[in-house]
Amino acid sequence: MIGLTIAIITFNLTAFLTNKKLSRSQIVHIWMFTIAFQQTFDIFVEFKYHGYWYFGKGIDWKGLLPHLFIVPPVNLMFLNWYPSEKKHFIRFMYIFIFVGFILLYEAITLIPEPWAYFHNGWWKLWLSAIVDPILLLILLFYYNWICKLEQNKQCIVMDK
Repeated sequence: MIGLTIAIITFNLTAFLTNKKLSRSQIVHIWMFTIAFQQTFDIFVEFKYHGYWYFGKGIDWKGLLPHLFIVPPVNLMFLNWYPSEKKHFIRFMYIFIFVGFILLYEAITLIPEPWAYFHNGWWKLWLSAIVDPILLLILLFYYNWICKLEQNKQCIVMDK
């Protein structure tokens, strides 16, 4: 729990203090998308197939903390720092390096409690190395879709 608390504070402060690209609307969209997408993924991998779990197997209130406050700010940092104006090779290298940091963090979360909170069943780091780039690409596609929607926005006024 100590490591989780440190990670929540560090990731959230970093995500919000270094943000120079994302609007408040985009932050809310990305945050909610991340929670929904991760919960959907975890329903199967974590709860049905027991590939991994947070703290203990099964549904636990403490297990909500990583879902709500770890992955969303990491996704915000990924998008905020993404080198969208650079060549494809640089973008590829950014994703590759970012996944490396994710894998390093995941490995750290596997150390014993009270510092860590993550446990692997059959899920291994090499699976994360394969799946994480795909998830980050899905995130990029979602972010681009949100940007296009915001350019063509029509809002319903509710306060009149």
